[in-house]
Amino acid sequence: MLSGFIMSGNTAVARFSGRAVTPIFPELAPLCFRNGGDLKPWLEMRAMDHHRPNGRILKRLLRLGDTSDWNTALHVHGAAITDQYWVKSDGEQDLRWEDVRFTRDDFADVALHGSFASFSKPYTPEQLRAPTPELTNIGRFEKCWRLIDGKWVILKQETIREIYSEVFTARLGKHLGFRMADYHLVDGCVAAEDFTEGCCNFEPMAYITGDNEDYADNYEALRQLKPGLEREYLEILFLDALVFNTDRHTQNFGILRDRKIGEILSMAPNFDNNIALISRGYAADPLNLSNRLADRFRALKHKKGVSEPFPALDDKEVRTIAEDTMPEADIDRDYVVRLVMGNYEKLLMR
Repeated sequence: MLSGFIMSGNTAVARFSGRAVTPIFPELAPLCFRNGGDLKPWLEMRAMDHHRPNGRILKRLLRLGDTSDWNTALHVHGAAITDQYWVKSDGEQDLRWEDVRFTRDDFADVALHGSFASFSKPYTPEQLRAPTPELTNIGRFEKCWRLIDGKWVILKQETIREIYSEVFTARLGKHLGFRMADYHLVDGCVAAEDFTEGCCNFEPMAYITGDNEDYADNYEALRQLKPGLEREYLEILFLDALVFNTDRHTQNFGILRDRKIGEILSMAPNFDNNIALISRGYAADPLNLSNRLADRFRALKHKKGVSEPFPALDDKEVRTIAEDTMPEADIDRDYVVRLVMGNYEKLLMR
């Protein structure tokens, strides 16, 4: 039976025996372990999606053998780029964060492209032993973490319409004054720097509410965690309805915490908006689309008695953003403007 510690940097913040977790410093432990919990789903949540073909190629290259989510995460001690949590077994007393944290991107091309050339490169024994962040790079799209100018940058393979939707939404959100991840293009992929910048821990909402995507439940959980977070959550839901992002789930939004003292700082920047806008094609008439996301948003505001107005928006502003985003791409920008402004009108309905 595996036993040891959940670490934050070089501090043991929780003890585990088998799957049972007992906090040592609840204020520093992952939020899901403040009152104890189960190690297995937490580790599995941190593992690379086992459905990704390039992930299977990488595991074969690394000779994982047992390719379960549990073993995949444990192969790199459960460490990830966006926080400093990791797992240390009782037989690893001398192991430190400096030994576990990621400093190389040797397998970025394998994870992103899965090509024969990247698989058959003459990797050294040192490279094959070094921790790779790809095994805890979650999500179903082919992606990788790459070191660019000393910073970790995530690259994700998407179609042109998905990339456009991601970049446009980030720019629209910034225009509205919302905190957004900054997306741009690198080698034909959509890319964004690690928004934790090595000083914060990102904790997905799944650490707090599990798979529960109910707006009211998440709103209330965030409000109780730290008043003010619920307002930032409303901004995420507002933008989701504005661009028809139907893929918001509890793994792709969450909070930022100070790594040293565990203080909850804010909601994390809004990210992962590629399944939005025009990513799945063009409807015949965007103005006549039913928008259940807008309906749910208005219902939540009414239920919680939220009266604060959201930013004003006009079609000239949207058109400027639509035309300035990837101007060389073959995108129907008139459609984008009509879709967004139509959704905006639905959000303003009483």
